Amino acid sequence: MPELKIWQKYGLADTEYQAAVDQLGREPNELELAMLAVMWSEHCSYKHTRHLLKTLPTQGPLVVQGPGENAGVIDAGDGMGIAFKIESHNHPSAVEPYHGAATGVGGIVRDVFSMGARPVALLNSLRFGALADSRNRELLRDAVRGMADYGNCLGVPTVGGEVYFDNCYGLNPLVNAMCIGVAPLARLMKGVASGPGNRVLVAGARTGRDGIAGAAFASAGLDREDGDSPVVQGDPLAEKQLLEACLELAGNPDVVGIQDLGAAGLTSAGSEMAFRGGAGMELELSRVPVREQDMTPAEIMLSESQERMLLVVRPRAVAAVQEAFRRRGLQAADIGQVTAGKDLVVRMHGREVGRLPAALLTDGVPRRNPPMQEPAPAPAGEVWRQLPPPDYNRTLLQLLASANICSRRPIWQQFDYLAGGNTVQGPGTSAAVLRLPGSRKGIAAAIDCNSRYCRLDPRQGAVRAVAEAARNVACTGARPVAVTNCLNFPSPEVPEQYWALAQAIAGIKEACLALDTPVVGGNVSLYNESGDAAIYPTPVIGMVGLLEDVARACAIAPRPGQMLVMAGEIQPLPGGSEYLLSRTGDLAGPVPRVNLDLEARLCRLLPRAVAAGLVKAAHDVSDGGLAVTVAEMALAAGAGLKLSLPWPGRPDFWLFSESPGAVAVAVEPGDLAAFRELAREHGVPVAELGRVSAEPELVIGDLIRLSLAEMERAWTGTLAEVFAGA
Repeated sequence: MPELKIWQKYGLADTEYQAAVDQLGREPNELELAMLAVMWSEHCSYKHTRHLLKTLPTQGPLVVQGPGENAGVIDAGDGMGIAFKIESHNHPSAVEPYHGAATGVGGIVRDVFSMGARPVALLNSLRFGALADSRNRELLRDAVRGMADYGNCLGVPTVGGEVYFDNCYGLNPLVNAMCIGVAPLARLMKGVASGPGNRVLVAGARTGRDGIAGAAFASAGLDREDGDSPVVQGDPLAEKQLLEACLELAGNPDVVGIQDLGAAGLTSAGSEMAFRGGAGMELELSRVPVREQDMTPAEIMLSESQERMLLVVRPRAVAAVQEAFRRRGLQAADIGQVTAGKDLVVRMHGREVGRLPAALLTDGVPRRNPPMQEPAPAPAGEVWRQLPPPDYNRTLLQLLASANICSRRPIWQQFDYLAGGNTVQGPGTSAAVLRLPGSRKGIAAAIDCNSRYCRLDPRQGAVRAVAEAARNVACTGARPVAVTNCLNFPSPEVPEQYWALAQAIAGIKEACLALDTPVVGGNVSLYNESGDAAIYPTPVIGMVGLLEDVARACAIAPRPGQMLVMAGEIQPLPGGSEYLLSRTGDLAGPVPRVNLDLEARLCRLLPRAVAAGLVKAAHDVSDGGLAVTVAEMALAAGAGLKLSLPWPGRPDFWLFSESPGAVAVAVEPGDLAAFRELAREHGVPVAELGRVSAEPELVIGDLIRLSLAEMERAWTGTLAEVFAGA
C-alpha cells in the first residue's frame, strides 16, 4: 500500500489540496495544511450541503439574524430579541457519552451568549439503540447525566426534549442540544472582526491539547482504531463565569465582536470573524495562555479546549475588558490584532509560521455535489390489511409502555427545569413555555422528529417534523414563528443517502414556507454510520413561538366536566406507526400524508382559541395515535375520559394511526358552539369525542376500559427501570 501524502494524512483529498495550491499560488506548509484540513472538513465547511441549505427560507418580518452567525435571532417585540440554535454532538457522545453530551450543552450555550443573549432554556433530542441492549441503556444514562450536570451547574433550565430508540442508532447515537436566550435588541453582539488595529483577545480557560482534530473526527464515521479519543471535558463552573463576563460586555460599543472557540478552535473563530468583517487578523501564539508545555503552533491553533471565547476589542477598552474577566477568575489575553489585509496570519515569538486568506479557510473548499439515486420503492406491504382486530386494552397498555412512547419523567426529573424562575410549562407537555423576563409575553419551544417516517419518505418525514413542532407550539396558544434544524444523516457519498438528505431539506423548505416559519440557523451532522450500520435520516426541528399573554398558556390536562373534541383530521392509515410495528415487526403500509394547508389553519386557529379562553387543554396526535394522546391527557389530569369514536371503519386504525394534522382539545360545554364557529372560520373540521369524567378510568366506546392506575403503571415503568439506581 503506497504511503499517504502529507495532505492525505490530514484528511484533504487530492482535488482539495490542488484547489488550495491553485488559490494560494504556492504549496501550503504543514501548519497551513492542518488549518485547511480542519476548516475544509465536513463539520466546518458543509461542503456537501451548503448549496442545499441556501434553498431554505431564511427571511421574515421577525427575523433579526438568520443563518451565518453564532445563533439566529427573532424580534419578540418591545425591543427584545430571542436567540436560539440547535447543534449536534453525536460522534463525541458515542465515544464518551457523559463528556460528549456535557460539552455539547456547553458549546450551544456559548453560541447563544456570544450573541449577547442570556440563555434561558435548553432542549434536547436524543437517539439510542434498543433498550434491550445494556450498552444502550448505559449510553442513555451517561448522556442524560452529562447534559443535566452541565446545564444544572449553569443554572439554565432544560425544559423539553425527545428521545427515540431504534436499532439503527445502536452504534451511532445522536445527541442534539438546543439553547434559547433573550437579549435587548440594542445589545446584540456578532462574531465579526473589523477595524484595523483593534485588539484580539482570547478569554476563558487555558488552551490544552484536548480535542485537536475534533472537527475532522466529527466528519467521519465511527470506525476508528487510532486509540486517542478527541473528546474534551468541560467545566460548567468556568462556563458560568465566562457567560457572566461576556454578558457584562454585551452592548459595549468598544467590543466589536465575540465568538465561541468551538470546532477547530482559534483557526475557525479567527478566520470566520475576519471573513465576516472583510478584514485580516494577526495572532501571536506565544501570548495564548496554555496549560501544557511545548505546544506547537498547530496544537494551539486546532485545540478545542472548552470554555473559551475570542473577542475583538478597541485598544482603549482592552484593560477594562480584561478586568471584567479577571473579576471572575478568568484570563483575557491580548494575542493579536485586526489588520487591513484579508489574511489570517499566525506568528510564534514574532516569527510568521502561517498565512492563509480568511476567505480560503472559510469559503474556499471545493463544493461537493455527488450523485443522487432514489432508492427502489419498498414493497407496499399488505400484512396490515389482514390484521385481525386487536385486544384494545392490551394494545394501548403495550403502546404506553413502549420505549418510544412511555413517560420521560425519569429523564427530565434529572434536569432543573425550573431554574431561573421563568418556566411556565416544562417537560411533559406539548411544548415548553417560558416567561419573557420583564414581560407578560411568553416563548414556546418544541423539538421534534420521528425518523421512521423519514426512512419511509425523507421529504414527507421532514415535512411531518416541521408540522409537528409547529403544532406542538400552537397547542400552548403560541404562534409558531421560526425554526432551527439539526440534520443528522449518514454518508453523503452513498447516492441513496445523499438523495435522502436533499429530499429532507426540500421537505423542510416546503413546510416552513407553508407555515411561515423561516429557518434562522442550524447544524448538519453527516457520516453517522459505522461499517454497514447507518442511521435513518433524522432532521430534528427546533420550533420557537411567541405567546402574547403567558398567563393564558395552555397545557395538556383537562378538567372534569369539560368536553373533549378533535380539531383537524385523522387519516386511518397505520403505515409507519408504533402500532403497526408492534403487531407486524414492519413499518410497511399506507402512511398518512401531511396536509400543510390544514396544518397552517390549525396553527392559526389554536392561538386564537386559547387567547379567547375557548380552549382549556390541547394535545396533538402523534406517536401512538389518538388513543395514546387521550391517555396522556387523562394521566396528566388525574381524571377519566368517556369517549366514543365518531367515525366508521376499523377502530384500531382510527385509534392508533399517527396521523398529522389532528389535536385533541378540551373546551367547556358552554364554549363548544363558539369553538366550532371559530374552527369553521379557519376551515378546521371538529369532531366531538366525549367528556372528561371524575371517574379514574379511560373509556372509549366498548373497545377500551382501563383504570388510570393501570395506564400509569404501564406508562411509567419502562424508563424507571432503566434509571433505577443510576
